[in-house]
Amino acid sequence: MLKIADKTFSSRLLLGTGKYPSFETQKEAVRVSEAEILTFAVRRMNIFEPSQPNFLEQLDLSKYTLLPNTAGAKTAEEAVRIAKLAKASGLCDMVKVEIIGCGRSLLPDPVETLRATEMLLEEGFIVLPYTSDDVVLARRLCEMGVHAIMPGASPIGSGRGILNPLNLSFIIDQSTVPVIIDAGIGSPKDAAYAMELGADAVLLNTAVSEARDPVKMALAMKLAIEAGQLGYEAGRMPKRDYAIASSPMEGLLPN
Repeated sequence: MLKIADKTFSSRLLLGTGKYPSFETQKEAVRVSEAEILTFAVRRMNIFEPSQPNFLEQLDLSKYTLLPNTAGAKTAEEAVRIAKLAKASGLCDMVKVEIIGCGRSLLPDPVETLRATEMLLEEGFIVLPYTSDDVVLARRLCEMGVHAIMPGASPIGSGRGILNPLNLSFIIDQSTVPVIIDAGIGSPKDAAYAMELGADAVLLNTAVSEARDPVKMALAMKLAIEAGQLGYEAGRMPKRDYAIASSPMEGLLPN
């Protein structure tokens, strides 16, 4: 089970809700993924205007936990304001802190992320900060009392997969809260690898929404995450420089 603060989930796949070709495709992808946490950008939704269509209308919200994110914020103050807006709408007191510091790479601003995290923790939010794969930054956020760490595998929407597995493994090893690999996942192979490194969960969006068949890809990601988790728990065989026969050499019949 995945435990974030006082919330418990069976699925270790967190699914984004942007850029799907249609509401129906989005709804079916969410269904087959069996994701229990859905994330969305508050600034891209008119959450106070019921006449405006949005994905929330397509879903039975009693089955999901919504994770609003602060995408679009450039400062800690903007991020806090967006988080409070989402909370005031009655959606959730859990928030993904996302403050972009570079418009080209879309990498997060570490200073503003630390500031926003501290402010939101003081306000009583369940805080999940999106970060780069900076090992020291992840440790500082953990020490501040965040409820999960969300390091990126590679730049948002790039589909490049895990670029720095060593840093991610350091973050996972030192973390006292769940580590959710976020951003850059492109294929089921990437999702499985993230879980094999010891991650607690994976958050993705574009890998599903921009797939040729988003519904099939959502199912593939679900299965990959389950396989990666089982593989991590089972413990892989050691890597060796030389071959070792699969069958024992002792007790062979004489020539």
